[in-house]
Amino acid sequence: TSFKVFMTYDLMKIDDGQFLDILSIARSYGALTMVHAENDSIIKWTSEKLLKKGYNAPRYHAISHPAMAEEEAINRAITLSKFVDAPLMIVHVSTIKGAELVQQARLEGAKIFAETCPQYLFLTRKDLDLPGMEGAKYMCSPPVRDKATQTALWRHIQTGTFSLFSSDHAPYRFDKSGKLSSGPQPSFKKIANGMPGLAARLPLLFSEGVMKGRITLQKFVELSATNAAKMYGLYPQKGSIVIGGDADIAIWDPKMKRQMRVEDQNDNMDYSPYEGHIVTGWPTTVLSRGKLVISDGILVSEPGEGRYLRRKKIDLTGYPGYRADELEPALNFGADLQSDSSKEDI
Repeated sequence: TSFKVFMTYDLMKIDDGQFLDILSIARSYGALTMVHAENDSIIKWTSEKLLKKGYNAPRYHAISHPAMAEEEAINRAITLSKFVDAPLMIVHVSTIKGAELVQQARLEGAKIFAETCPQYLFLTRKDLDLPGMEGAKYMCSPPVRDKATQTALWRHIQTGTFSLFSSDHAPYRFDKSGKLSSGPQPSFKKIANGMPGLAARLPLLFSEGVMKGRITLQKFVELSATNAAKMYGLYPQKGSIVIGGDADIAIWDPKMKRQMRVEDQNDNMDYSPYEGHIVTGWPTTVLSRGKLVISDGILVSEPGEGRYLRRKKIDLTGYPGYRADELEPALNFGADLQSDSSKEDI
């Protein structure tokens, strides 16, 4: 009921016509399209200019993916989504203008959703400017930005622009199997994009959000559980504590202080981008379908206890949508351009 497409990367990018086909067919089935929105040509043009002048250190990765590359692509993606009135999730928004575009589209009633990620709230491009190749550890796309952007993204979290606080979790080890697969001193274009951080995601949001008064506990639950369950067709079985639900419960100790350490993660990585970060608040007990699976931080469940769930369609309650006049038969001389016959094209 959901899938992801890309507006950049040579092996995966789609053009606008393909995007419209995908959005239109997804709409007819009630599926949610997710998009990595960056302007591929801007990135390539900027990267070529940098490399030609010898600017190849990890820090220049941040420059090679300009904020405007994301802003233009988000604007285009929203326009295409609105044109065919299809729901769209814009993943890992990292820019002020990008968030503002999402906010405006939602105000207009469009079926637009967005997420931001921990790296955009807790890391900056200064982390890429470390000695040697250390900055490669902090390379992801879109890249991390600056303090002003962090402040703005927090405001958008507070005011509801973002439905999710999530992460791709696309990690590469800091060795020749991952970040340094092209040699010990590769250019920024030869370094794998992506970093670990999935396990650190919620402790960071709880500590810096709830415990510092930026967001309420209720907003934390929305961003980490309820909204995702609604968007991906699992609500109210997941994402809520209700009669008939699955009784998935995480119990947090709001006063527990922990230091982020790579050895405490469970992702087979050799570094953490948040190493040494002190957080206040930590999950100590977890129940799945009412059964204890984590007790005092220790895994106590057995293999095979998971259960496959068939997802429903996205919940679009409260989103009136936006449809171009040219696609309305009553306004376009009776031409039906968006009937369910599009399913025959699959």
